[in-house]
Amino acid sequence: MRKLVLLIVAGLAVGALFGHLMMSVPGYWLIRVGDSSIQTSFWFGLVLLFAAFIVLHFVLRLLSGIIRPMGRFRSWNSRARNRRAMQRTVRGLVALTEGRWKKAEKTLVNAADDSSTPLVNYLSAALAAHYQGHHVKSQEHLNQAQLTTDGADTAVGLMQAQMMIERQQPEEALAILNRLDKKLSNHPQVLKLLKQVHLSVNDWEGLRRLIPRLAAQKLITQQEREQLEFKAYRELIVFEAQNPTNIERVRGLWADMPDYLRGNTELIVLYSEALIQANEEPIAERLLNHSLDHHWDARLVKRYGLLNVDAARQLVKAEKWLQERPNDPELLLACGRLSLRIGQWQKALEYFEASQRQRPNGEVCRACAPLCQHGRA
Repeated sequence: MRKLVLLIVAGLAVGALFGHLMMSVPGYWLIRVGDSSIQTSFWFGLVLLFAAFIVLHFVLRLLSGIIRPMGRFRSWNSRARNRRAMQRTVRGLVALTEGRWKKAEKTLVNAADDSSTPLVNYLSAALAAHYQGHHVKSQEHLNQAQLTTDGADTAVGLMQAQMMIERQQPEEALAILNRLDKKLSNHPQVLKLLKQVHLSVNDWEGLRRLIPRLAAQKLITQQEREQLEFKAYRELIVFEAQNPTNIERVRGLWADMPDYLRGNTELIVLYSEALIQANEEPIAERLLNHSLDHHWDARLVKRYGLLNVDAARQLVKAEKWLQERPNDPELLLACGRLSLRIGQWQKALEYFEASQRQRPNGEVCRACAPLCQHGRA
């Protein structure tokens, strides 16, 4: 009741204020169009404008109510089509997982236009076509995938590279991966596939340069890194050492090699052989001396005994080692060879016999052959 009274009082007050304004602010509206004109009081014209605004507002709302159902229907229809497309996409992905390639490809392609993820549809369809051996069709799906989604270059390129690897086309895969690597430095999947391709084509130089990046991204364990580095440097040294004129290249590989690998016996032997073939036996001698002082190995001892540098000096060094290892058969054989080289026949024979006692070996007999010839002489 109180609110009603207040509303009545407020209405009377507004009416009185409005009446006072009408009396104190006279004026009129004059609208002239051609030879015709319309004239009315200022306040009546103001009321007409307000009424026209109210009418226009309700007309616009009415039109909006008529148009909106059509928009709602289109939106509903789009969502329904998308739901159906997603259901077909799921069925296609399931068929792909189950190995039903033909059905998977057809289902995924048919659902692509209405799917909210056409990139997934076309990439999966490309994979299904690839597994069927339809390589041209597979490429068409990849091209379509690239057109449907901005920024799909990486995904499409990775899929292409993987397919090329499976088709035994590593050179094509390498070209794609190198392009992606320039664009996306240190992308994990690109680096993994690069490693796979380098190994498949025996590209040891490429693998050697890739290993630090794989390790930095933690894509290989420390053990795997050491295995890959050993294999890469071993194969590169073997390859370059085939031509003695490539000795500088071999030197560079040895200099670039991680410190732990320069203590590897097999690599030391390979490097020594390369130096010897390039007529750099003094360097090979220093290498073997240093290696044997820090890491004793029968293969290094054998290589040391076969060197032809300064046999007398070498024998002095070998006999120092012999004081620490008097029963080492390989060292005794090496001392025999060095003694033979400087013409100490009796000492050579003693060393050969001692080596044979420690480990009977046909190699000792072959090393003794010059002694037999000397005896006959």
